[in-house]
Amino acid sequence: MKVGVVTFPGTLDDVDAQRAVRIGGNEAVALWHGDHDLRGVDAVILPGGFSYGDYLRCGAISRFAPVMTEVIAAARAGMPVLGICNGFQILVESHLLPGGLIRNDHRRFVCRDQRLRIENAATPWTSAYRQGQEIVVPLKNGEGRYVADAETIAWLEGEGRVVARYLEVNPNGSTNDIAGIANEAGNVVGLMPHPEHAVEELTGSGVDGLGFFTSLVERAFA
Repeated sequence: MKVGVVTFPGTLDDVDAQRAVRIGGNEAVALWHGDHDLRGVDAVILPGGFSYGDYLRCGAISRFAPVMTEVIAAARAGMPVLGICNGFQILVESHLLPGGLIRNDHRRFVCRDQRLRIENAATPWTSAYRQGQEIVVPLKNGEGRYVADAETIAWLEGEGRVVARYLEVNPNGSTNDIAGIANEAGNVVGLMPHPEHAVEELTGSGVDGLGFFTSLVERAFA
C-alpha cells in the first residue's frame, strides 16, 4: 500500500515514520502540509513533532493546513489515518477523534519506554496484534494527557474504541490510562506513544511497534 506521511513545519518524526512504513512492507509517500493532493495514497500518517511550534494549542494550526482538507475528507470516506503524538493532537483538533490532549498532570515532558496493552486489534493499524497483547514502545510528550467528558469516555469504553492503554504507570495522567483511541468507523486512530521508534532491533527499542505498520499489509491481502 502507498502510505502518505505528512510533514508540517516543526514535524520531527516524519523520516522515522517513513522508514517504519517501508520496514512494514509498504511504500512511503512524502506529503507536504501545503499540498492539496494526497498523491493517490491508500493511507495517511500524521507523525510526531511540534507542528507550527505548537502555538495556540498543539495541532490547532495544523488542523487548518491545506493538506488537512484532503486528509479530513479521505478519513471521513474511510481511508486509514494514524496520528502519532502530535498527529493525535491534530486529529482531535480536526474533530476526527473526540476529546482533547492537554498538559501532562505533572507539568513535565516525559520520555520513557512505555508498556501498553492493545485493547482493540480490529483497526487497520492494529490487526497484526492480538487483543490484550502487551507491547513496549517509546513515549515522549509534554501535552499527552487525554481528557474527555464522562459521556465520551463511557462511549469510547463501551464501544471498544480505546485502542491502547498504559500499563504499570500512567505517564501523563490520561483518563482511564488511555494511550490511543479510534473513531466510530475504526479507520482513524490516534496514539500518543511512538511505534515508529520500535520497528527494528538496531535502535535498541525492539520491534514491538512494527505491528502498526504491518497491519496495513495484512489488511490489503486479507
